[in-house]
Amino acid sequence: MAKAPDPATRYPLGDDRSVVFLKAVVTNPQIVVGDYSYYHDFDDPEGFERNVRYLFPFIGDRLVIGRFCAIASGATFIMNGGNHASDGLSTYPFSTFGGAWAGAKPAAWPQRGDTLVGNDVWIGHRATLMPGVTVGDGAIIGAEAVVTAEVPPYAVVAGNPARVIRQRLPQQTIDRLLRLRWWDWPVVQITANLSAIVAGDIDALEAAADP
Repeated sequence: MAKAPDPATRYPLGDDRSVVFLKAVVTNPQIVVGDYSYYHDFDDPEGFERNVRYLFPFIGDRLVIGRFCAIASGATFIMNGGNHASDGLSTYPFSTFGGAWAGAKPAAWPQRGDTLVGNDVWIGHRATLMPGVTVGDGAIIGAEAVVTAEVPPYAVVAGNPARVIRQRLPQQTIDRLLRLRWWDWPVVQITANLSAIVAGDIDALEAAADP
């Protein structure tokens, strides 16, 4: 009997080397990825970490990606280390270059917290997520969108800056899915109920969740 894929597999499509399960390739401890989230890139799928920009250890922020996310090629995550202080008369980072400028530090560097991507999120080609944003479960980020603010669960956003253009599902269904959290189920239970998930049969999925 066939088994579910192993989330630790580097190339889950076998000879097709354009897709990686991120958990198998990410090494930076500031990037946390859930099972089965994948990155697709025809040129360099293992280079995902290079698309996470300005992730400096001294800042301490993290990129946290949930389970079952699909991330298209060119998606970029800008972290807090890319921010410049803007409270003074100049945004130039004088202290970075040392010497006589070393003491010209701002009172505080901007810090917007971790960047959080929920579960079952689809991030489109060349989309950009700015520092500290939260993307809700089930959301879709359109191709080349620039996400500067929180994305609600199951919203579809597009544009620069990204705006909500519609909800994927009726609000009642969204509420039920957020209670079910099927992505947290054991993989055996998920596998047994894939037909309901793929068909959008929320009643069957709720029935499967009952003890």
